[in-house]
Amino acid sequence: MKKTLFFTVLVLLGCAGMAQQPNTLTRKEKKEGWELLFDGKTTRGWHTYLRDTVGSKWQVKDGAIIFDPSQPQSGGGDIVTNKEYENYELNLEWKISKGGNSGIIFDIQEDPKYDATYLTGPEMQVLDNIDASDNKKQNHLAGCLYDMSGDATVSKPNPVGEWNHVRLIQNKGHLTFWLNGIQTYDGQIGSDEWNKMVANSKFKSAGFSNFAKVARGKIALQQHPGSSAWRNIKIRML
Repeated sequence: MKKTLFFTVLVLLGCAGMAQQPNTLTRKEKKEGWELLFDGKTTRGWHTYLRDTVGSKWQVKDGAIIFDPSQPQSGGGDIVTNKEYENYELNLEWKISKGGNSGIIFDIQEDPKYDATYLTGPEMQVLDNIDASDNKKQNHLAGCLYDMSGDATVSKPNPVGEWNHVRLIQNKGHLTFWLNGIQTYDGQIGSDEWNKMVANSKFKSAGFSNFAKVARGKIALQQHPGSSAWRNIKIRML
């Protein structure tokens, strides 16, 4: 019995040691073409929108990119990838503070004539569904295509302080979202259905005349009320 117990403990310890560390790629993932967008130590590969560097509100702590709202306002702004992406699968993990709000914005056309990322890029919502002030509309809940599609039947974020897993695929303008393994959206940018959703959203106003016009662009992590954390950000081209 003692030998069996000892062997079991060794097996469990071995399995724990083999568990994939955050912000790393397995041999299989590398072979499949995955690339890390966050190395777990620096903000290399990112910059604050319309700036050259990353502001002080965004810091790397304990293997995660942290948005810290307590830092000076001058250090704020959404951060975006240095590169543009078109047909890809994006995976990442996020967690949010109590009452917190953020988002993953993509297809961003970074240009001084657009003073915010959301003027050109759609958003997958990141939210504390229970205590955030922006929880009144169903399509504003976590995992939803912000202000366009989704509701509580598909928005199933983990409790505040726990990590949530995102899978986002864009291929030739076709979008599919998953949050924690649940599909939250599937549709085609520029389709009749898409245009109807835009017409029924805030993006119908004149200020959004270039919203989602190009299915290619930069990817952003959004500054918003509360603290957010991000890790295991990886992408592969399709």
